[in-house]
Order: sequence, then structure tokens, then C-alpha cells
Amino acid sequence: MKLPDSLKIYSKEQNSAAQAQRHAQEIAFAPVVFQISRLMVKYGILNLLYQNPDGLTISQIVEKIKMSEYAIKVLLEASLSIGTVIVENDKFFITKTGWFLINDKIVGVNMNFNHYVNYNGLYYLDEALQNGKPEGLKVFGDWKTIYEGLSSLPQEAQKYWFDFDHFYSDGAFNEALGIVFPTKEDKITLLDVGGNTGRWALRCVDYNKNAEVTILDLPTQLEMMKNNIKGKNGADRIHAYPMNLLDSNAVFPDEKFDVIWMSQFLDCFSENEIIEICSKAKKSMKENSRIYIMETFWDRQRYETAAYCLTLTSPYFTAMANGNSKMYHSGDMEKCVSKAGLSVEKIIDGIGMGHSLMICKL
Repeated sequence: MKLPDSLKIYSKEQNSAAQAQRHAQEIAFAPVVFQISRLMVKYGILNLLYQNPDGLTISQIVEKIKMSEYAIKVLLEASLSIGTVIVENDKFFITKTGWFLINDKIVGVNMNFNHYVNYNGLYYLDEALQNGKPEGLKVFGDWKTIYEGLSSLPQEAQKYWFDFDHFYSDGAFNEALGIVFPTKEDKITLLDVGGNTGRWALRCVDYNKNAEVTILDLPTQLEMMKNNIKGKNGADRIHAYPMNLLDSNAVFPDEKFDVIWMSQFLDCFSENEIIEICSKAKKSMKENSRIYIMETFWDRQRYETAAYCLTLTSPYFTAMANGNSKMYHSGDMEKCVSKAGLSVEKIIDGIGMGHSLMICKL
């Protein structure tokens, strides 16, 4: 497995024995660390300390937060060990780690996604790994994949699922538009595979007034899409093509498209399914068509923290989404593309929040 320089730390031991022991205990108490830290954010304690750089005593925090002294002590003392606060002369102060918990938007998005979407279902990760099915999804409903049940998820789970999905994709759209549409006038037909709520499609028809976009997705997703684009600019140039990509008998449209777009989509499928999808997509290509695969490949990240977030997102796919997909190493994706009879023309890195655009041709 080839690793970039930013991930060379994955190739050698990083800790002393004492550090390793501490790290092992952090792993053992990780669920407690998560919930304590989440509540320090939820109840505004970290924000209160941030707003009072001279520090606050326990009694001052109790007075402002309106919680019992017992509750405040439990949260603060655990947070000392976690490292989000420090204490000096009976006054508590926020640390740099605490600052990131309340000020780094991506941390908040990840925390809410893990609490409201993943937390209870990850209890069944063991079963999911053994069975190849999203065994944790039963905490929400009886669906084969989470995508079938998105429109029926509890309100908070649905909100934070979409917040997570949109946060990572939206930041990449501006740069991607200029790559997919060399000019804003050319008439281009685009097949958006797994178009979700139509956010990318709306951006396309707004950017290029001659673009025609067809969204291929599950019928339930297409209903959400139609409601989302209704009355918006260019909606008349967005079309729907219902299809369950897990149905081996389902086929792509007969129409030949200039562009086939797959954004944060193929990570929702196993390697064998990716090969099958790309093989089917070929039938909707012309000689000069291109497939654009936009993914956050964990091995192509500039910073190790990004790779950390991505590899730890894979268990969501295992326990909650479908039981057999993950955040992929780019080399694995290239192999799938090749087995489908396509070739990778080039890969453009550093788009948005660590996305890469893999451009494929016949």
C-alpha cells in the first residue's frame, strides 16, 4: 500500500511505552470522552470559558450554566483528563483542543453525525463486519441500506446526515464546475449518478444555461430531489431517472451523455458493485465522454488529520449505510475502474475539503 509523505507516520511506531499506555486507555474510554466533550459543547461550558479568558471558578460556572455543582464537577474534572480545559488557582480555562471543539465547523459536523446517526448503531459493528450487512441500521428502521430510509429517518438523524454529506461536497462544487464545464455556453448533457437532493444538478444548470442534467437515483431519493429543486432556477433542465443500482437487472439510460458524474457516491458500494456500476455506466458514454469520480480518498490527503477522519468514517458504512463499503484508497478505486474497462485519464487533488477528481475515459 503506497502512502504519501503526509501519512508516513502510519509506517512506524510513534509513541513511547508511557504514551502508548495512555493512548490505550484513551481508546478504552473513548465513548466517555466523546459524550463528555459533546456535552461540554452542548451546555455551553466550553464557550463560556472561551468568553472568559481570565478563567472561572466552579461556583461562577454553576451560576451561569444553571446546572448542579455535581454535574458541573463531573464534566469539568473529566475534561481536565481529556485535555479540553485546564485549572489554575481554582479557575478553569479552555485549552486549544477545547477551542477547536467549538470553533472548527468540521469538528461540529463530525460530532453531530457520530452522535445522532452512528452512536447507537455502532454497537452492532461486530455483527456488521461478520455479516456484511448494516446491522446497526435497525436502531432506525428495517431497511437494507440507509439510503432507502433517508426520507424516514428521525428528524435529528436526517438533519445531521445531510449536514455531514453536504458539508463535505458543497465546498468542492465551485472548483469542480470549472473542470466539468470548460465554458458556460456549450450544450452538455450530464448524468448525475446518485444525485441525492439535486444540489449539484442545480449548480450545473445555474452555471451553464445550456446544460441538461439527468439524476439517477432511488425513487424515494428522487421525490426528495423534486421537492428540493421545485421552482428554482434551471429546474426545468433537471430530469429524473429512477433506478436501484443494487438491482442487477437495472440498466442505465439509453441516452449517451457527455459527462457522467459520481460525487461521494461510489464509496457507498463494495468493490464488486463499483465494477458493475462503472461497467453499466460505460453504456451511457460516447467516444469522447468522461466519467468524473469525486471522492475523498484517504491516501491523497494533504494532512494526516483528514485521513484520520476518513478512515474512521468507514465504520459508518459498515454498521449503518450498507455493510460493505468504505472510504477508499485511490489505488483500490483505480483497480475497480480498470476492471470495468475504463482507464484513469488523470486525478486532480486538493478540491474543496480534500476531494480528488478521478477523470475516466473509455
